[in-house]
Amino acid sequence: MKSHITDRVTGVLLLVFSAWYVYMATTFKVTFMADPVGPKAFPIMLGILLGLLSFYLIFKPDPNPTWPAPDAWLRIGLITLSFIGYAYLMVPLGFIVATTLEMFTLSLIFKGPLLKAALGALVFSLFLYGLFDYLLDLSLPYGMIFRGWIG
Repeated sequence: MKSHITDRVTGVLLLVFSAWYVYMATTFKVTFMADPVGPKAFPIMLGILLGLLSFYLIFKPDPNPTWPAPDAWLRIGLITLSFIGYAYLMVPLGFIVATTLEMFTLSLIFKGPLLKAALGALVFSLFLYGLFDYLLDLSLPYGMIFRGWIG
């Protein structure tokens, strides 16, 4: 019986969060030069999807939920902290450095080999930078620490 209550409380909290998220997305300032869809569409779609999934969690809770093992909670916490750090380091360090550090950190959290984790993180970051900056023509931060060297 407790699992139903936990799922429903979580569903209500996620529903409130999704409503706030959609509201905040509607407050984005859009210039007249923006594309027809604009920057609001994707966050609004995500918020609506989260709201729908929240309703599902409220009305169809899992009768037998399984919780992660205690050692997994530490890993979940470290991953959450790494994502928060990544968000704060993106502008000062730039996309390539911040993404390399994030991928390397995630590899270490999942016990990846040190050298392969470092090399893979760098290659992945460079690939993503090329994909977004050159192929998709989306500008990414190059980092405040590189301001005198680049641009």
